[in-house]
Amino acid sequence: MKALQLDDLSLSYNGRPVIDGLHWQVDSGKVYSIIGPNGCGKSTLLKAIARQLKPERGTVLLEGKQIAGFTPREQARELAMLLQSQDKVPDMTVRRLIGYGRFPHKPVWGAMRREDEAIVDWALDVTGTQPFAGRKLSALSGGERQRVWIAMALAQKPRVLLLDEPTTYLDVSHQLEIMELVTDINRLHGVTVVMVLHDINHAAAFSDEIAVMRAGALYASGTPEQTITRATLSDVFGVEARIEKDPLSGRPVCLITGRLGREKRRNVQ
Repeated sequence: MKALQLDDLSLSYNGRPVIDGLHWQVDSGKVYSIIGPNGCGKSTLLKAIARQLKPERGTVLLEGKQIAGFTPREQARELAMLLQSQDKVPDMTVRRLIGYGRFPHKPVWGAMRREDEAIVDWALDVTGTQPFAGRKLSALSGGERQRVWIAMALAQKPRVLLLDEPTTYLDVSHQLEIMELVTDINRLHGVTVVMVLHDINHAAAFSDEIAVMRAGALYASGTPEQTITRATLSDVFGVEARIEKDPLSGRPVCLITGRLGREKRRNVQ
């Protein structure tokens, strides 16, 4: 079953064309990563899927239905999106923030019900945030705070979870912690995950499939072995690389060896 289907999608951002005629499909129950150089349209694509940007042309189907036909509450029950930054959110306790994820499921202006509290407890347990449920967001580390935001998204009980650069600003240990959490959410709870990543090796290690974008178009889509190649690194990122195989997982590992010459970089752009 297709969790998402994008047909002939075209978008502009601040009056500038960003994506033109993109076609892409996301199968249910898998982890997908979107990679590509800065400005290629990765985050714009994610916002279009979440209906935060209106396409100039084309459609986005969520489980076979045009996403434009969902009410906001209906959409929030099926799809959750975690933005790259949440700096403007007022300081509050972890449990209260996660409780906001139940809004699409409970009556408007209604208090939290027993079933809502149970799902908040479940989201706390899944993300390992139960120990600091009563603490304020401002008292948490960056990695802890990111797990809390993921817990709030999970409290929506979505079928599809969109993540925009979930490891940004985190140290390497917390980056791996978040990536492992995302994998567990997919494998153990059946949530389809689509995330924008900058780290190519994280995409290769933790994704079932990877979409590679270049200049608003889909350059390649497929398994890590199909997409993380020397040609991809050269054509899309303008770098020379050596691709090796992880001896434990068998996944490709990218080792950057240098930048392309100036003329070659100009042709890539």
